Amino acid sequence: MENTFSVSNFQPHSFIHSISQPSTSNLWLHINNNNIIIIIMLRSLPKLSIIFSSTNNSRFLVNATQRFIFSFSTTTPASRVKFGVTARVPIRCMSTSPISSQTTAEDQVQRVKLLTSTDDNYGGVIVELDQLMDSTAFVSILKASILHWKQLGKKGVWIKLPIHLVSLAEALVKEGFWYHHAEPKYLMLVYWIPESPNTIPANATHRVGIGSFVMNEKHEEGFWYHHAEPKYLMLVYWIPESPNTIPANATHRVGIGSFVMNEKHEVLVVRENSGLFQGTGVWKFPTGVVDQGEDICIAAVREVKEETGVDSEFMEVLAFRQSHNSFFEKSDLFFLCMLRPLSSEIQVQRLEIEGAQWMPFVEYTAQPFIQKSDLLKYINDICLAKIDGRYSGYTPVSTLSNFSEHKFYLYLNAGELKESNS
Repeated sequence: MENTFSVSNFQPHSFIHSISQPSTSNLWLHINNNNIIIIIMLRSLPKLSIIFSSTNNSRFLVNATQRFIFSFSTTTPASRVKFGVTARVPIRCMSTSPISSQTTAEDQVQRVKLLTSTDDNYGGVIVELDQLMDSTAFVSILKASILHWKQLGKKGVWIKLPIHLVSLAEALVKEGFWYHHAEPKYLMLVYWIPESPNTIPANATHRVGIGSFVMNEKHEEGFWYHHAEPKYLMLVYWIPESPNTIPANATHRVGIGSFVMNEKHEVLVVRENSGLFQGTGVWKFPTGVVDQGEDICIAAVREVKEETGVDSEFMEVLAFRQSHNSFFEKSDLFFLCMLRPLSSEIQVQRLEIEGAQWMPFVEYTAQPFIQKSDLLKYINDICLAKIDGRYSGYTPVSTLSNFSEHKFYLYLNAGELKESNS
């Protein structure tokens, strides 16, 4: 039995076709384009993706419509993949399963592999490059990999580019990647596959000072990465022989969690559809990351509004937690904030939030996940003590310094300060 399909609207230099066949079938694929005929015998594989591309022959795929002829045989399984080409045309074949190949005469046949990746916690992938490669070959592999990840429903793509592969940075940017962050020895670039607004976590935005002077270690000769923003990369160089005193890059991401309670002693909670809490069924406080240049008190109000649609007023910072190596080797500061609700109607932001509701505080604390977490039990005790009037947090006070005309917030225990001064 023979099936014939017409395929139109090919790109000038490449086309892609995915094939699935029973394990006992042979598949012959004939592509007839004037003097070009390709015959492929497929080994018994559950799924094979093949990419053909031509970059040197302008006559390849010039016709708007080609014919794919599939002949199925269920009697004799093929043992290998053969390529027979009647014209000297560069052809690349990529498979998600290992296959072997042969070339005929002087024809060039090359198998293109996918980039090796690991899944992140947000529905994306992380690629750590290490081997030197030609930028043209790299772009072909990159495009095939992005197509593969798209078919798998992946979202963000992170590529960790060590400094000895800096020559590939331009190729990545031209393919739509942008800079996320940089450390002395590597550059991280990101790409968003879906057409929806991207939810890629922000880079570290804060340096944390404690009144100490720190000298950095001496680097090897040459420039090194210092930091990166989406549209630029900063490199630095130290001239003297002495240890360098170049200020460090941002070291911390700053996050907030918002404790919002109404007059019924119900807390505002959300259930996330991405990240570490996806699929756990856990109800938690609204959380988020403080943007660069954004105050903690402003970020807490913004996150509550974005995730739940509830308007609120910032009251206090109740506590904070510091952790390390939480996000690409960066440290993390998390501030527990108390807010007063100004509205009650909930409008869920579906991009990241599965659901939101007002839940009795007792019911919230009784969740098994909450009971098993030392950190969350401490947070519950703090919130309960605040409800009972046995705990005071830190309120923001707008102030100025001698070194800037811009106002900033100092968070302090205003109640006890007032009592001590009276």
